[in-house]
Amino acid sequence: MDALPPLSRRALGRATLARQLLLNPSPLGAEEAVHHLVGLQAQNTKPPYYALAARLGGFRPEDLSALMESRAVARIASLRSTVHTHTARDTVALRALVQSGAISRELAMFRKGLAGADPDRLAALARAFVEAEPRTPGEIRAHLLREWPAADPQALTLAARCLLPLVQTTPRGLWGRSGQVRLTTADRWFPGHGYDAADAEELVLRYLGAFGPASVKDAQTWCGLTRLRPVFDRLRPRLLALRDEDGTELFDLPDAPRPDPDVPAPPRLLPEFDNLLLSHADRRRIVPEEYRHRTWTGNQAHRVLLLDGAVAGLWYLDEGKDRVTLTLEPFAPVARADRAALTEEAERVLRLTARSPYDIVFRAEGGAEG
Repeated sequence: MDALPPLSRRALGRATLARQLLLNPSPLGAEEAVHHLVGLQAQNTKPPYYALAARLGGFRPEDLSALMESRAVARIASLRSTVHTHTARDTVALRALVQSGAISRELAMFRKGLAGADPDRLAALARAFVEAEPRTPGEIRAHLLREWPAADPQALTLAARCLLPLVQTTPRGLWGRSGQVRLTTADRWFPGHGYDAADAEELVLRYLGAFGPASVKDAQTWCGLTRLRPVFDRLRPRLLALRDEDGTELFDLPDAPRPDPDVPAPPRLLPEFDNLLLSHADRRRIVPEEYRHRTWTGNQAHRVLLLDGAVAGLWYLDEGKDRVTLTLEPFAPVARADRAALTEEAERVLRLTARSPYDIVFRAEGGAEG
């Protein structure tokens, strides 16, 4: 293990950027990319589109929207108990794996508000209700309150989400369209799917392929499961063992890309909650320590811009009726070449996503624009 030199944070960052399709535009199609990335964070409706726009050379938002309409991908609470856009198989298989871990722990947080509601009875009532037709969270809550009027309404809704694999049905999440959150089960949305639950070893291998090299703690942070050390130990003969500059043990797929630390990393604009920023316990490979608290306000993540492979600022989108303005706000002054490269990347993203004429402006800290 100690024969290989430790990996610097910069080297780790370049390796992860390569896995994340952020060093060079990828030729993958949208469905292949969603599979490779093990899903896209989708707490809001637009981030999956901007996540793929940052990564794929030939991406159009309509590509992902069409996959959602055809049910090749779907939105469901999965990793870290948060909503992700997954392929059909992962919607079923990954959710089945994580439901017994992170999501069950989330359920335990709300048990006091359930007023003695039997989980099996609650799940059966909710399943029959949402499988009759897709329902809003409010409708599910009202339905369950008739059975348990003394229960906390929010706890009942969250319990249903924890106990059942509830898919957000379209048109919610489609590009250029809107719709309430309406839920049905994965079994109803993908009838006769035949997908078995994923196993933990598959989960770890896919995680390393998309986010490695990584530690056991990194993997647990990403998926929300605990006790993955035995899984890594079983896989150890198939993995490359490494260390970072702090001496933490890391694991990787032997043939996965680990580019030279000095390979160029073009500017990228990432959406709020992008998994690149959420999938390691130690995020310093991408998020410099001095900026760690600047990418969030409360529990709301901000859109970030990457320069030289690391978080270097924020970006904002003002979608007016007749014009779109994209504002770039670096945390520190940027060189003229970096400013030009950021502008070029912003123009590329806007050509893909903006329905109106657009402007690109830079805003320095303190609010001055230029």
